[in-house]
Amino acid sequence: MKKNTLIAFVTVLGLFVMLTGCSKSKVKPLSERIAKNWSAQKVEENNVVVYTKGGTGNVRPGYSQYALDLSNPPTVVITQVDGFKSTGQYEVQGDTKLILKNLSPAPTDGPTIEFTINSSSDNALEITRTTADRKTGGTTNKYTLSNP
Repeated sequence: MKKNTLIAFVTVLGLFVMLTGCSKSKVKPLSERIAKNWSAQKVEENNVVVYTKGGTGNVRPGYSQYALDLSNPPTVVITQVDGFKSTGQYEVQGDTKLILKNLSPAPTDGPTIEFTINSSSDNALEITRTTADRKTGGTTNKYTLSNP
């Protein structure tokens, strides 16, 4: 009797472990994880830090108004270093590219801006423009954004 009870217990325990061990928590796609309102934490132009949130010696303090609102997919609202605001659509290609398109009014560089996604987490997004930004003198800009 004890042997049968032990076998039944081990069998039930094995099934429980197998069923619960196989369930993996689903990770949301990147497009869902970045669907937030982002603001500049740190900005580098040509690999030189020109803005740090709360910094006193910022070369470009205008980045304090830089924002990338991805909170209402697929709509994007971008506020650039000079306060110029555009609205359009965005898409994520793979886990490595963020494309802002059909921006209106069109920024200096045209209605499309592309970024390489360097890294992302729940509260941070690091992106680099794939083309030089004419508003900042033709620099290649890397943005570390936070979601307050």
